[in-house]
Amino acid sequence: MPAVPTVSMSGVPDPLPEGLHVLDVREQVEWDAGHIEGAQHVPLGELTQRLDELPEGQVLVVCKVGGRSGQAVAWLHQQGHDVVNLDGGMLEWEAAGRPMVSETGQPPAVV
Repeated sequence: MPAVPTVSMSGVPDPLPEGLHVLDVREQVEWDAGHIEGAQHVPLGELTQRLDELPEGQVLVVCKVGGRSGQAVAWLHQQGHDVVNLDGGMLEWEAAGRPMVSETGQPPAVV
C-alpha cells in the first residue's frame, strides 16, 4: 500500500485557507452530530459512485480517527486527486477546539 499523504492537526491552518476543501467520509449519523462547517459529506461507501462531485484543488479528508479517511485518501490519490488525510480525524479537530456545526439542533459533537 502506498504511503498516504497525512497531516497532523498542528499542521492544519486555523482558519482553513481559501481554496482548501474538506471532505468528510463518515456516516450520516456522525455527520449530523458534528462536522466542519463548509465540509462536503460523502460517506466512504459512496465515494466511488460520487467521485465526480469532488471539487478541484486540495482536499483535506476527515473521518472520526483517520482510518476511513486514510482509505479514501489512498484511493483518491490513485485517481489523481490532491488529497491529504487528517491524522486523528474529527476527534483531534474537536480536541483542538476547532469550530464545528451540527444538523441535530444540539451542540456539535463527534460520535
